[in-house]
Formats: sequence, structure tokens, C-alpha cells
Amino acid sequence: MVDATHQRFFAADRSYFSILKKEIHSMVASAGFDPKKIDKIDLILAELTSNLHKYTKGGEILAGIMGDADLSYVELICIDNGPGMKDAKSMLADGVSTKSTLGHGLGSISRLSDEFDLFSQPNWGTIVLSRVYKHTVRKKEKVAVDVRPLVIAKPSELTSGDGFYKKIIGNNIKFMLADGLGHGPDANLAMNAAVEAFKRCPFDSPTEIIQFIHPEVRKTRGLVATVAVLDTKTKHLKISGVGNISTRLQGAALSKTQLPYNGIIGHNIPRTMNDHILDIRYYSKLILCSDGIRSRWEINKYPQIIRHDPSVLAAAIYKDYARQTDDMSVVVINM
Repeated sequence: MVDATHQRFFAADRSYFSILKKEIHSMVASAGFDPKKIDKIDLILAELTSNLHKYTKGGEILAGIMGDADLSYVELICIDNGPGMKDAKSMLADGVSTKSTLGHGLGSISRLSDEFDLFSQPNWGTIVLSRVYKHTVRKKEKVAVDVRPLVIAKPSELTSGDGFYKKIIGNNIKFMLADGLGHGPDANLAMNAAVEAFKRCPFDSPTEIIQFIHPEVRKTRGLVATVAVLDTKTKHLKISGVGNISTRLQGAALSKTQLPYNGIIGHNIPRTMNDHILDIRYYSKLILCSDGIRSRWEINKYPQIIRHDPSVLAAAIYKDYARQTDDMSVVVINM
């Protein structure tokens, strides 16, 4: 079943720290991580929460088990609204601290992590990304397309009405971000019905995929969705969407917002729709956001973030533009 990719843990006060550590410890233990890996994750969490206590007045940690069975990993994203750092890279060196501490925290997190990234701006805050793989990865294969989803359920809900799914067939990589109407179990049911239809659909046209899904979800409350199909051979991207999923292509010098059609999949969609076809050589990222993210967000607010891990960009958009009154999702795809 497709659901939220990350669980949100508030870390605005020390009283939350022991709870989130126990919850994430249980999460990775249930996922089958061995004791040595779990010890690493526990140490990373100890350093993250220690930094939140020392340097900020609030924050949160997003945690999720990601990846395929052979390359499963836990992803931890620590977000704060603290004073930020002018030169975040220099703070990774042991002994560097803005407080009267040993200054080993960020360096320790970096060494304990299989993958690590850090983004910070003065008077804005800091994002720390840490990944620990379930199994030792001797040599990570280079991927043509790096897909990083961040899907979080509405506070107090146990399941998400938003969902992201990817499938690869030959040269085509097909993506769908779907948002079931409302939130909770019924929205999740509608979204998963669309995902099941998406899995079965034989078409390579996003418009034809949406038209295939439409009758398959009539008995649900309906949903909005955007489908994209990337041909890795021709370097062409085809996009089509119905409803308020925002789609933006970002390049070094160009950006383009792709507008969806009006309607609700499962209830009413336009009779005439067309795929929008773009040459991805002009763009490096495809960014999809559900309506849990405000539509007017600006990547230029984060200088140099385009060079960071796509999960860091997703977290930055979430940090500044998430509406906490709904499920929310940001998907960043490096092409």
C-alpha cells in the first residue's frame, strides 16, 4: 500500500526527545536493521537532538524507511528555525563550535551516515540530512534519475491521502503524484485505487494514463493527480495533470510551471486533454507538490540549494510553505 514516506516528530522541547528516539528506534528495528546499524542511528539521533537543544528554540525530525529491499535505508531529516550558519561546511570540522562545546556533533553525524548533506542560511535555519543503509553498500550505482519523495500525513491522521509512485518500463520512467480528496482513510483509499490502476496501465502517454485511471476510481471519493513520463533515450518528458498538483521544471537558467487541467479524476475530467512535451536538456529538476504546499514558492530563496541532495530541497520547501492543515507532499526528481 502506498502511504506517507516520512513520519513527523516534533522536537521543539527536550521532553519530546526521548519519545522520538524510541519511536525511530522501533521503526528501524521493525524494518530489520541489525543492532550495529541501529546503534549508529541512535547516535545520530542523539547528536541531532543535542544540536536542536543547544542552538535552536524549535525543530522537527522527519524519518522514513525508503528504497527497495536490497537498498533499503532510513532517511532522517532534521529541520530547525534557528539562527543558521554563514559557512555550514566549516562547521563539519571537529572542534569548531559557536558554543562552548567540543564541536564534534555535525562531524560525527557525517561520519556515522552513509549519505549526509547540510544546508543552512543565516536567520533562516538549518536542514541536516542523514541516510543509513540497511546493508553495507560497497559501491553505489550511479542512477540516471534520482527521485526523492517527501510525503507527510496531516497531523493526527494515521494515513496519508497523498501518495507518490514510480515505475520503470524499458526506457520510460513513469511518475504519479496523487492526492485523494480530503484526508484520512477514504482519501488514502482513492489514492491507492489510482496507484493500482497506474501499475496496470499499459500506456506511455500521461493523458492516456489519466483517462485509464478515471473509470477505475469512480467508486471512490476521487482524486487529483499529475503523471509524468520520462524517456531516458530521447530525453523528452511528457506531463499531464488534473487538479491542483503544482508542477515545476527547474534548470540553471530556466524554470517552467506546468499548469494542470481542471477536474477531479473519478468524477469529471476534460474530454480533450493533451500531453505537454519538454526537452529535459534545458532542465535539471522536476518538482511536484500537492496542495498541502502553497502554490507560490520560490527556489531563488535558497541560494546554491540546487547543488544539494534533492531531499534537502524538498525539506526546504516543506519548511517554508507547508500547510499543516492537510496531507502534504513534495517530490524532487533530479533528471
